Amino acid sequence: MTTADRTRPQLVFVHGIGRPLDPGRALAEWKRALAKGARAAGFASEVSALVMDWSADSAFAHYGDLFSPHEAQGAGVAAASDDEQAQLLIDLLGEFLDSANDLREFRGDPRFARVRAQVRPSGEAQGVGAVARRLAAVVAAVAAVPGLRWGAQQLSAARLLSVLSQPGRYLRRAEPDADGRTLDRRIRDRVLEHLDPARPAIVVAHSLGSVVALEALAEYSGPVRLFITIGSPLAVRGLVRQRLVPQPPTTPESVAAWADFWDDDDLVVPPRLPADVVRPNAAGVRPVSTPLTSATLWSHDATRYLQHPDVARAVMEALTARTPA
Repeated sequence: MTTADRTRPQLVFVHGIGRPLDPGRALAEWKRALAKGARAAGFASEVSALVMDWSADSAFAHYGDLFSPHEAQGAGVAAASDDEQAQLLIDLLGEFLDSANDLREFRGDPRFARVRAQVRPSGEAQGVGAVARRLAAVVAAVAAVPGLRWGAQQLSAARLLSVLSQPGRYLRRAEPDADGRTLDRRIRDRVLEHLDPARPAIVVAHSLGSVVALEALAEYSGPVRLFITIGSPLAVRGLVRQRLVPQPPTTPESVAAWADFWDDDDLVVPPRLPADVVRPNAAGVRPVSTPLTSATLWSHDATRYLQHPDVARAVMEALTARTPA
């Protein structure tokens, strides 16, 4: 590798939940979304360099195929049951409601009390599928309470359930392959294989990808000029934050700056943010969380975040070392 190559930054995208996809096509889609945001942020003259990989070598860290039924079957581990996945989402809803309970506008609202009672029932649900059925009732009850921060109220329980099925599997640290590598280890390796420690990196991670990238960067020695998280569930208390490795959650030593963006209608982002729960590294770097507003029904999509001028501006400033004209 030449000296010039060593100074050329890497732009690595890490996706969140989802089915197996074509990494090349996904990379092009994410860069198009980022280019749209860059134009809106005043970086129109640099868009060609971004899209053509002149300003940085871009890569898409894909691990969705590792969650496929065939891959899980090959590892000799069955996928989690519907009830287990439903309970994960109910717990996430409970965390939102616990936080909202402290807000003045909800105190004394009988509808809010009924929702809380469904999320935190006094007895255990019985029978196969009972928790999944309770999830559907909880989602319907949440949608009936005006003012709750739910941009995804009208989505089906099945789609809501898919939000947490893969994070649950990743954080169980199970499903070893023939070489004994657990699912989470194989997923982190997919990210690390795109990073060259001899070169500066900009890592953009969405949703579950922010969990994966944080843990991968914790064991990475190369310089990370900027770590961007979008729609991150890192601060979800029982489901994510307390299961992160290492503990307590800390900004990786390799990270020089961390920009976290969240949409105020994003189901996956809890009321507490990475900036509230992640400790600074030795250089004092910690996440800086910035709220966005999309006014869309399903605000968790990565491309919606990348199209936002604030997100694109952060990436382009790190790539070009300039502020927009």
